[in-house]
Amino acid sequence: MIETAETAKKLHSCAKRWLGFFLLWGTATLFAAPRAVNFPEVSPPTHDIRMENRVPVQMRDGTVLYADVYRPVKDGKYPVIVSRTPYGVELTYAAPVFFARRGYVFVWQDVRGRFESEGKWDPFRQEDLDGFDTIEWAARQPWSNGKVGMQGKSYLGHVQWQAAKTLPPHLVTIFPDVAPTSIYHHAVTLNGGWRLSLAFGWGAVRAESRIGQNPGVYSQETGLEHLSYDQIVWHLPLIEMPKLAGRNSAFYTEWIRHPDYDDYWKAISVEEHYAKLSLPAHTFGGWFDILTQGTINGYVGMAQRGKTVEARQGSQMVIGPWGHGPSQKFGDLDFGPQAMVDVRALELRWFDYWLKGIENGLRDTPPVTLFVMGANRWRYENEYPIARTNYREMYLHSAGKANSVRGDGRLSWSAPLESPPDVFLYDPRSPVPSLGGSNCCGTPTIVGPVDQRSIESREDVLVYTSDVLGEPVEVTGPVKLVLHAASDAPDTDFVAKLVDVYPDGRAINVAEGILRARHREGIDRPKLMEPGRIYSFSIDLVATSNMFEKGHRIQLDVTSSHFPQFDRNPNTGEPFGLSSKLRTATQTVHHSPAYPSHLLLPVIPASGEPAQRP
Repeated sequence: MIETAETAKKLHSCAKRWLGFFLLWGTATLFAAPRAVNFPEVSPPTHDIRMENRVPVQMRDGTVLYADVYRPVKDGKYPVIVSRTPYGVELTYAAPVFFARRGYVFVWQDVRGRFESEGKWDPFRQEDLDGFDTIEWAARQPWSNGKVGMQGKSYLGHVQWQAAKTLPPHLVTIFPDVAPTSIYHHAVTLNGGWRLSLAFGWGAVRAESRIGQNPGVYSQETGLEHLSYDQIVWHLPLIEMPKLAGRNSAFYTEWIRHPDYDDYWKAISVEEHYAKLSLPAHTFGGWFDILTQGTINGYVGMAQRGKTVEARQGSQMVIGPWGHGPSQKFGDLDFGPQAMVDVRALELRWFDYWLKGIENGLRDTPPVTLFVMGANRWRYENEYPIARTNYREMYLHSAGKANSVRGDGRLSWSAPLESPPDVFLYDPRSPVPSLGGSNCCGTPTIVGPVDQRSIESREDVLVYTSDVLGEPVEVTGPVKLVLHAASDAPDTDFVAKLVDVYPDGRAINVAEGILRARHREGIDRPKLMEPGRIYSFSIDLVATSNMFEKGHRIQLDVTSSHFPQFDRNPNTGEPFGLSSKLRTATQTVHHSPAYPSHLLLPVIPASGEPAQRP
């Protein structure tokens, strides 16, 4: 049993020394990644390697960050891959060993204030200059040829974008995997809806810990033992939650105090910086990942606004049918072996081209690779969104009784006629539970493509369903709902899900979105509603790629809660996160010639020919 942090450090160092012995003798082939399907295979390792433990890297303010350096035994100058983590470099040796055995130096660093590195931990906020200093340090070392790339997923992808925006002279390329380009837009909120599960489960609990996610937490302050996430997430006001988890999370408190997109969040966004970036970036993500928009925005930002031709034409993107990493099965669906992608193989081909100059066919590959769910095949395109997309409106209809799957809600390509609106009550004391969708890294919820019938039976869920499709309809790209609605509350939420209804009745979600009503005019311009007034709400459902097959139906679910993935809007209009008051809201959804509520779907013409993969 590990008694103290110092004992743990000694054990880690001892384990590293033994690992170094085995690496020297070339036994690291055990870490080789599995063979990929429909993607490049991994080249065999050719180098015996050594590891230098706890190498000091001094930052410009004097703080020392420590890294483990993996490099080939043979003397020489090699390209360098830098990966920076808040989770501890002892967590895994797979990536460092993989790349070092293939002729790279891998610098594997604890970020500021975490594990072996000095300084104060402040998530997301110190990675730009620390990244710059680490990259330039690596470029100056005797084993470096001066070319540096960055690698890693999630937070390890965030640090890549943060470093890139500081323009390190020796940074050649990055490969952010399931990573945000704006923490506010993609991680902490979605369209102003507070991602409670991640903000609390990661921000207030996991990010305060030096171990992995802990499903039970303990509060010394209250004496409550093993208080579960399920209990804590119901607590109000939100700002008090860390106390129940036995945490003193200063940064979580700051997040609560900045519910809008202000200078606090802009300082760690990349969205405003693409035009000054000259390096090619490869983004990688999943349709059900919590950070899908970051994967898309990173590619589109570079492809459309990058400073150089190399950045614009050299950047690439892959999105598969997964959550926060590749899998064949996710949620209720099995997408087949063709869904599996070996990320290491993609990274290796990418770095071999950009850092070693190996002509491996990379530039002959279409830059956009998307998995079409339903059809369960890959699509290769020259741009995103796809240029030949036909954006089609699918309108909401009912006779005023669209409540639940038993109601009369319909979707149609035809514009609506005069009809009574649909009305439902949203009670934050009894929110619609999160079922499927995009979540990770926080409180445990059911995620991915999941049968929605259990929540579609609720009267506070409006369900609109198309006729049975006579021909397949492929929807690939950004999805939006234009909802004409009113509320008797000064603030509320509207949640939308795009659903694929199978012939056997399964209702599988393929995209989702939320809008906090006070942010309807912009996330940086909060404005309360006038109760009873009809507003046009544009709800971003992010994106998907799904083939609604012949015999299926297209469905839309509309409600006002998605808990605990998102916090419950209390409907009071009071300052965010600081009040425990709740009220019930009456929500009215209009669909008439004057208020034509509709989905805007990116339909791919059946006759369109995608780019062919070489």
